[in-house]
Amino acid sequence: MSLKNHRFNYRFNYCFSGNSEQPLILFLHGFMGNIHEFDDAISLLKHDFYCLNIDLPGHGKTQVLGDDSYTMDQTADALINLLDDLKVKQCFLVGYSMGGRLALYLTLQFPERFYQVILESASPGLLTEKERLERIKRDEQIARKLARSIQRQDFRNFLQNWYNQPIFGNIKNHSGFEQMIENRLQNNPVELAKSLQFMGVGVQPTLWQKLPDNQVAILLLVGENDKKFIAINKKMTQISNLCNLKIIKNTAHNIHLENTSVFVEHIKYFFNLLSR
Repeated sequence: MSLKNHRFNYRFNYCFSGNSEQPLILFLHGFMGNIHEFDDAISLLKHDFYCLNIDLPGHGKTQVLGDDSYTMDQTADALINLLDDLKVKQCFLVGYSMGGRLALYLTLQFPERFYQVILESASPGLLTEKERLERIKRDEQIARKLARSIQRQDFRNFLQNWYNQPIFGNIKNHSGFEQMIENRLQNNPVELAKSLQFMGVGVQPTLWQKLPDNQVAILLLVGENDKKFIAINKKMTQISNLCNLKIIKNTAHNIHLENTSVFVEHIKYFFNLLSR
């Protein structure tokens, strides 16, 4: 399904699945993902929850007009407007990586809209101007490579190299890796480059200073082989007493692919505390 957002420059592509009589979960995918990011998890959740997946700006079939519409604040405002259009006053929220950063922004800006939140391999952004400038420079280089990868094989090569990064651990050995690549190949590399330029971690607003004011219970999920994000998420629990950290064994950055069943168990347990 798609819905034109008249207040903003979007035509969001989205889909509902699961049991419409059960509580709603909004899922936000990571960079280079799309509405199929959480398909395996949702197949195990569909009897207990109603699930809403959205292609974020620059991803999937969502259409964007205007470069400023890729930014985090514009995207967040537009998503809240979309929930209004869909008559969703409150829901649960799950975000992975880039989608996790966006989910945290939504939680801090619109706490009344979310019962509870799960952030998978996410962060509140970078602390210093030096870190942000360095990251912007790096992301601009990646964006240029993406924009040149308009041929399918070039894009596939880019993705194969992307998942060589240490934070992804042994994901390339996972049985679901090739299907994940096929899902990512459904994206437009030029649009992905715009997403990285305007919503990458270097340009996003840092949320560390707002975290102490958090009003919503948040479960932080991090893979035991993702040392960088373990450190980040431990710091988050020190800043907000509403953040609870769970480290998932034998996984790295993409927990929902590497150990779908455990990922789903945490969703059911954490959200069922409130929904039942």
